[in-house]
Amino acid sequence: MRRLIWLIPAILLFCLPACAQETPQWELSGGYSDLVANVGTNSFNMHGGGGAIQENVNDWFGGRVEINAFGGDTGGFHVTAQTYTFGPVFSFRKYQRFTPFVHVQLGAMHASPGYLGISESADKFIQVPGGGVDIGLNPRFAVRLQGDYVSTNFLNDHQNNFQFSAHLVIRLGHK
Repeated sequence: MRRLIWLIPAILLFCLPACAQETPQWELSGGYSDLVANVGTNSFNMHGGGGAIQENVNDWFGGRVEINAFGGDTGGFHVTAQTYTFGPVFSFRKYQRFTPFVHVQLGAMHASPGYLGISESADKFIQVPGGGVDIGLNPRFAVRLQGDYVSTNFLNDHQNNFQFSAHLVIRLGHK
């Protein structure tokens, strides 16, 4: 019976509606990114960073532009790659401190000679579905943890790449 007395307040606490957070007009983010290139065959890591700007249309929908730059060594070459993407972001702003989101971004990747064996630099179309969570530090700042699948097609061969990022987010304005 004593256990039931503690169980009732616990159930009530979890059943109460969560305090929804205020939706920022703009979100600026920047930080570290790791690209695991060509997963499955001759995969290698490229380290770098990037930044993004996001405008929120309402509390669940926004648009984001993101730019990343990477560098790494493979096959005796130092290679670089840059990604330029944009697309919609769908956020779930039910909780005060946590904002899960998913996105589908489209854009381009520019790669240097030696990347996946290419002989000269090249630009290719990329698709980047992914998602993550913003962990609020206070109403103005958050930490973003994000994972993305980066689909590329160099040398007429499809590559499966994964990108993992940790960014600091600055929230500006209010919706």
